[in-house]
Amino acid sequence: MTQIRKLLTATAIAATAAAFAQGAFAQTATPAAGDAPSQAPAAAGIAQPAPAPQNLTAPQPTDPLVQKRNANAAASAEYRSAKKSANSEYKDAKKQAKTQYKSEVKDAKINRKADRQANDSEMKDQMSGQSAQQQGGAQQP
Repeated sequence: MTQIRKLLTATAIAATAAAFAQGAFAQTATPAAGDAPSQAPAAAGIAQPAPAPQNLTAPQPTDPLVQKRNANAAASAEYRSAKKSANSEYKDAKKQAKTQYKSEVKDAKINRKADRQANDSEMKDQMSGQSAQQQGGAQQP
């Protein structure tokens, strides 16, 4: 019984390997005789356009667990990209708000300094006016 199982397993592996090798050689096979004239201009130095790339896609699996895994992977990738874009938008908005806050603080400091200077100069003017009145008032009597 085990000999039959080993024989069946060996033939299945050989058949799979042969099918794989045949598929691999089909992609890299040499061109047929009908394609030979198209190769001649390339050999003469005339550049040929590159063949169009082929989009090879695997057939959709019929196993529901595989379909679910693929759907979950696609949803996860979509979520990650949405999260990444939302995070970058948040960082940009935060950076802009921080810049605006810093400019407002800077303007407030400038205004406060200007107000202090105006109050100081006004107070000095008032003090010099009062001292002139006191000096002038003391001289009259």
